[in-house]
Amino acid sequence: MISNLYNNFLGSSANWYKNLIITFLFSNPIIYFILLNTNLDAGFILGWIILGQFIVTLAMALECYPLQPGGLIAIQSVILGLTTSKHVYQEVVLNLKVILLLVFMVAGIYFMKDFLLFIFTKLLINVKNKKLLSLLFLISAAVLSAFLDALTVTAVLIAVAVGFFTLYQENKSSLETDDLDTETEEFKRFLRNLLMHGAVGTALGGVSTIVGEPQNLLIGSVADWDFIEFFIRMLPVSLPVFIFGIFTCYLIEKFKIVGYGAELSPKIRDIINDFGAREDAARTSSQKTKLLIQFLVALILIFALAFNVAAVGLIGLMVIILLTAFNGVIQEHQLGKAFEEALPFTALLVVFFVIVAVIHDQHLFSPVINYVLTLNFDLQVPMFFLANGILSMISDNVFVATIYISEVKNAFDTGVIDRNQFDLLAIAINTGTNLPSVATPNGQAAFLFLLTSSIAPLINLSYLRMIIMALPYTFVLTAVGLYSVIYFL
Repeated sequence: MISNLYNNFLGSSANWYKNLIITFLFSNPIIYFILLNTNLDAGFILGWIILGQFIVTLAMALECYPLQPGGLIAIQSVILGLTTSKHVYQEVVLNLKVILLLVFMVAGIYFMKDFLLFIFTKLLINVKNKKLLSLLFLISAAVLSAFLDALTVTAVLIAVAVGFFTLYQENKSSLETDDLDTETEEFKRFLRNLLMHGAVGTALGGVSTIVGEPQNLLIGSVADWDFIEFFIRMLPVSLPVFIFGIFTCYLIEKFKIVGYGAELSPKIRDIINDFGAREDAARTSSQKTKLLIQFLVALILIFALAFNVAAVGLIGLMVIILLTAFNGVIQEHQLGKAFEEALPFTALLVVFFVIVAVIHDQHLFSPVINYVLTLNFDLQVPMFFLANGILSMISDNVFVATIYISEVKNAFDTGVIDRNQFDLLAIAINTGTNLPSVATPNGQAAFLFLLTSSIAPLINLSYLRMIIMALPYTFVLTAVGLYSVIYFL
């Protein structure tokens, strides 16, 4: 019985990971009751311990999706009285806009995948110059992620890579080459290059608008910024970072730094071109109409966001209705697939709010925030940028942003900081959680999604390789972002 229970607990996760989570769950009550019998602040100390444990579950997302182990720790924190279910509910209500964004906007963009897939496929087929192709992948991913969901854009990039890798596997036997293994490795490297450029592009675009990343909407809602105001406030940081990101992309391709610079051989390009010609010839008028409708709805989406016609989540619901109604999606099970991508993270977000409630109730960050706010005003913004950036490299950036913006809002509400100071710190939190976090797959949901996708093992894209390939971008985005928050805000 006990053996079966242990085997079922967290499924196929490594035994060491299971033992670690079990240790957390058993030790927390013991530590709490020991602390209660001392003169120490039991809630404050255990709150920090639970926060650390939760961050571990986020950092170990490859072992197990954080919802289950993190959720168990969150439930335990409520049972131990570190927060209340009422406070958790209040946190959920306050962040309803973010939840609606995840539920409806992500699902809405799901029905736009064919159009996005068409764009990136055409780029790969028609652009012969590798440096130009890399730049277009980065810029396209950035622009799309500014208005759409970064995970969906990444999913499209993955679908393109899987499609062309499968095409190569089916036709590689016909290649007349002296070294097929070398040819294959070069093609894998070529796909790794494009996927990493695209993934970084989602971060470059995602930082600039209120819908670019979930934490953006959370920050924008707390600060009471609409789409246009959010964009303008981020521009002094997002624009320089975007420009230098483009330069970085070009230079690492030109000088073939950390694995970039792989070229597509003429023989493989011929295979891809033949495939593209067959696809165009086989595309029916009905399929062309669907692509046109998706394009028009994308324009409506941009217009609706720019003019703030409704809450972002409700705009996402509108997108679902328009795309499904005019593209013939009428069955319930067809709609259900669209929500599969967003709901696990939505559930995880609610667990985030439990931990945030613990932080509030036990005043965990009050000493840290109070210390930073005692510093010279010129140091506060860069300190927030770096603190959010470093923590986002380890943990999920949505979680980090949730913590910091809540604490800063509390400082503003109590009169510790004024409105101008609050706005600058909010910009630092947003840019800090979006830019330096490209350093590891843990920091960006899009990166983690890419690492755990079906294409990663096929093209030898490992955790360490992603960190190495992200290094030039990490350095440039962090340095330029830090310079911008110091001198341009």
